[in-house]
Amino acid sequence: MILSKRFMRPLTSDIHLYTAQVDRTPIVVFIADELVGSGKIAEITENSVKIGEERYLRAVCTFKYAG
Repeated sequence: MILSKRFMRPLTSDIHLYTAQVDRTPIVVFIADELVGSGKIAEITENSVKIGEERYLRAVCTFKYAG
């Protein structure tokens, strides 16, 4: 199995988040080292990222590429 070069790399800027949203790239969400969510980005605001029906605060979460 060959994994993408960006597998589990953090989305560190707005452009990473918006590109993942447009491309419908699956991402995972962590608070500290705990996995708290996953899926495709539905909406991005200055303060949060919505995945499915859940909102995750950008200030406390780390978003990473899942695939």
